Amino acid sequence: MMISLAACGNEGGESAEPTAAVMPTGEVSPTEEVKPTEPEPTKEAEPTKAEPTKEAEPTEAEPTKEVVKPEDIPAIQSVFSEHNMKVGTCLTTQMIEKSMLAELIKKNFNSVTMENSMKPDYILDKTASIEAGDLVVEFNTDIVKMLDWARENGMAVRGHTIIWHSQTPKWIFHENFDTNAPFVTREVMLARMESYIKQVFEKLDEYGYTDLFYAYDVVNEAWMEDGKIREEMNFWYQIIGEDYLWHAFNYANKYAPESIDLYYNDYNEQYKTDALLKFVDTLVDEEGNYLIDGIGLQAHLYTGDDLKTYLNTVEQLGATGLMIELTELDVSLGTWQNKLMDTDENLRAQGRYYYELVEGLFKLAEEGKVKMDALTFWGFADGLSWRKDASPLLYDTLYMPKYALYGALQIKEKAGYE
Repeated sequence: MMISLAACGNEGGESAEPTAAVMPTGEVSPTEEVKPTEPEPTKEAEPTKAEPTKEAEPTEAEPTKEVVKPEDIPAIQSVFSEHNMKVGTCLTTQMIEKSMLAELIKKNFNSVTMENSMKPDYILDKTASIEAGDLVVEFNTDIVKMLDWARENGMAVRGHTIIWHSQTPKWIFHENFDTNAPFVTREVMLARMESYIKQVFEKLDEYGYTDLFYAYDVVNEAWMEDGKIREEMNFWYQIIGEDYLWHAFNYANKYAPESIDLYYNDYNEQYKTDALLKFVDTLVDEEGNYLIDGIGLQAHLYTGDDLKTYLNTVEQLGATGLMIELTELDVSLGTWQNKLMDTDENLRAQGRYYYELVEGLFKLAEEGKVKMDALTFWGFADGLSWRKDASPLLYDTLYMPKYALYGALQIKEKAGYE
């Protein structure tokens, strides 16, 4: 549940810098990387109407003097399967159309999350909604292509995302779907929300994709680091009120099949821990049963972040008994205020960070302190990342393995240790 603002490539505009978030100490800390939203940048602030991600067209990498043969490197999924976890990456059509990238994905991962294509901007059809007098959900050709590819290659899928303040068309909040008209009433917006959520799951069933999905981010990024609900540019909140969150999960719980876990997803989770703990306790039905199954932690981290603090956050949230997933993991060099160059020393530090993070997560799961069934990296190669300026991923721009890859693989002697 926690954290969706996401960004492999640039989640539809997710490649912007983070805004400053106030930490409990009064220092300035990162908000998860910003994606430009309508006017204000917030972590995943992305333009309300984002253009499809334009990812760097990968070319076949020239071999370096020291060629590392792919067949000599274990698959990431083999390591995670030993701990009964799926491991994933974000996905775009550009990736599956490049054979080299597609092969890297198929070897390493058994789960995928669409980087942009299942966000509200991409599945809500304005023309059809005007004709129907109600919101209409449609799957475009990119969605179908990627879901078909996932099925053909035995990939499970995380759905991302339904209710979000960003990358959501503003017309859905207005009378007659006309942004020149007034906002609709609370009652009308609740009816639209229910119809929208219902149709998402109906559409999966209609296309025969329900069995692919094991999790879905119902709500993304609703809380701020100061413990307050996000209000500015959050029209769900402005029209319905704070209980829009409860209604979203109530509708999702009503219409989603039992096989799909329902998540709240957020960024900067280590600075929002108390707010998130209080929030999930409100997501219960009249009998006190959770309407939610899990908390998604975006985990857009830096090598300068304190790892002990982060793992403590994971453990605290895990104490709720809800499933915990890292949903958009990447580890940039340095800090958000001071990104570092990709020197050998800095890349070694990154490899050690990945090693100790993954080792710590496995330990929490093995000790029964956290229920965790999956971890998703937000991409796999630096050249395709929305944070490419800070070299956050497992392979470099030439798709060669980094210390970070060996850290994720738990091969300590190659993960940057002296």
